[in-house]
Amino acid sequence: MNHKRLNAAILIVSDTASQDPSTDKAGPLLRDVFAEEEKERGDQWTVSAQRIVPDDVLAIQRQVTTWCDDGGNDHVNLVLTTGGTGFTGKDHTPEAVGPLLHKHAPGLVPVAGVRNKTIIITLPGSPKGAKENLLSVLKQLPHACKQAAGEDSRVAHAGGVKALEQEARTGTMKASMSHHHQQGHPHHHSHHGHAVPKAHTSPEDRPISNDPGEGPTQRYRESPYPMVSVDEALELILAKAPRPRIMKVPVNGELVGHVLAEDVHAEEPVPAFRASIVDGYAMIVGKDAPSSKGTFPVASVSHATPGEMLRLEKGQVARITTGAPLPLEATSVVMVEDSVIRAVTGNGKEEAEVEILTNAIKPGENVREIGSDVRAGEIILRKGEEITATGGELGLLASVGKKEVSVYGKPVVGVLSTGDEIVPHDRLGSLRLGEVRDTNRPTVMAAVRGWGFEVVDLGISRDNQTSLEASLRSAMRSASVIITTGGVSMGELDLLKPTVERSLGGTIHFGRVAMKPGKPTTFATVPFKTNTGEHETRLIFSLPGNPASAIVTSHLFVLPALRKASGGGLVGMERVVVSVEEDVACDPKRSEYHRVVIRAGRDGGLWAASTGGQRSSRVGSLKSANGLLCMPAREGKVTKGEKVEALLMGKVIGF
Repeated sequence: MNHKRLNAAILIVSDTASQDPSTDKAGPLLRDVFAEEEKERGDQWTVSAQRIVPDDVLAIQRQVTTWCDDGGNDHVNLVLTTGGTGFTGKDHTPEAVGPLLHKHAPGLVPVAGVRNKTIIITLPGSPKGAKENLLSVLKQLPHACKQAAGEDSRVAHAGGVKALEQEARTGTMKASMSHHHQQGHPHHHSHHGHAVPKAHTSPEDRPISNDPGEGPTQRYRESPYPMVSVDEALELILAKAPRPRIMKVPVNGELVGHVLAEDVHAEEPVPAFRASIVDGYAMIVGKDAPSSKGTFPVASVSHATPGEMLRLEKGQVARITTGAPLPLEATSVVMVEDSVIRAVTGNGKEEAEVEILTNAIKPGENVREIGSDVRAGEIILRKGEEITATGGELGLLASVGKKEVSVYGKPVVGVLSTGDEIVPHDRLGSLRLGEVRDTNRPTVMAAVRGWGFEVVDLGISRDNQTSLEASLRSAMRSASVIITTGGVSMGELDLLKPTVERSLGGTIHFGRVAMKPGKPTTFATVPFKTNTGEHETRLIFSLPGNPASAIVTSHLFVLPALRKASGGGLVGMERVVVSVEEDVACDPKRSEYHRVVIRAGRDGGLWAASTGGQRSSRVGSLKSANGLLCMPAREGKVTKGEKVEALLMGKVIGF
């Protein structure tokens, strides 16, 4: 058979070898394997390139994509990486390569598959392990590389299985680069400290999105994603939302919006001293004290300022202000209204004697005892309570001397617009034909900030897979929840789903929702490895490009996920029952979330008025809207005065 020469590239992943190339032993050994194959089979392989990079995700990805995305005459048919496949925090190769693959070959090695027309295989870092792994698949690689490069399968298989076996000089193939390959190969990974090879996906989890490389004629004419209800979508989202992380936060304004991760105990009593609750005179009353009625010398003054407190004797009073500590031995405080001045000091500025006009003063009267508000050690706030902007919780924490508390961290949210037609909303000059100002990004970012979460502006991505992939990869390093708008429908440039599945190795949990507006709403998760080696999951909410759809689905789906990831008890939007002020038509097939203004009526009930036309592209339908009317899927209409459930997006308007 006439063999076309194949190009192979070797990537050494090693922090050590990147600083001292002489320490690399795996590269020369892999070259020797190809050289032996050359002697045995003749004109077959050329090792056209070899590079060394540190064990860094971006460095690995840059080099791999350089080889795989160059479709010129020096096209690389096979990329072998060696190193970085272990389990330490510094081993990043599988996490770097996996998301680059357009098709996966599970079960072959830690990670293997196809990007564009290039096969990529990750090998262990040990020279012996790398050689054994390569030898176990080397005979099948020429046929697999030709298939990946686009060779006609009918030509390749013209001689049948026996011809292929003869070409590979092996019996029945033990390994295959087919996308549906399920069997493990017989080499001995375990000898080198690596996990037993296994598939990490099942057939039903593998990509079902369009392959952008096949062109618009091959795209789906109907969505392959099953339609789910709003409730089913929420269940999927909440099941995938990450568990909240616990962090220590100082007691200050930054605490607002956080949810407590543990019960909070008072470190000291409130008040910490016996204090007066009125302006007046402290005195001693009781069995052994004179009657409270009479004229008494003013022995001292107690203001609400720190300092030493004098002892009060029987038959004396001390002038005292609200909140000031009682003098030692004082039992009660008589209000200033129940007294008159009988004598002043020589300069006329101070009271010398006052007359108390009542004998009804009792021990403890007008006194706040130590710990009467909060006892030391008492639970003042419980796990799961939110620190609100009203200030009550923050004030309580401050009053008992708490310096910091344990709370659940809040995810950082990134917002990305997509589309060649989208231009910044504040760009100067008139729009050209086909251009659209970016409404969604500032609108969604404002909503997320209003919910109390930090937002990262991810800008605008163009309608090509390379740009979108780069934008999402960058986004995953700065945000744990990513919101995109646009690119989720059925057009040839709607690339979000294929990019998430084929380029990022993500899983799309739903791609259509039975609702109006927002039918193409998509939710996905993508595995992610941080620079410190931690394995995390990024949530991607891909919302429709129409403004009304984007903001409605943000409230319905993104907000619950953020609240759960922040430890909140109430994960969804608040539900209320409203009466509609006018007839509202129903959609017979889909539940509709109708934008309304909800106000309190003088009758004590809540009333909802439509914001007008509800077309998903109509930005004006969002103006003043503070609620979503939950319209059932049915024939007919909801009539004026009928009661319907609604979801609150903002404050209810008073009458």
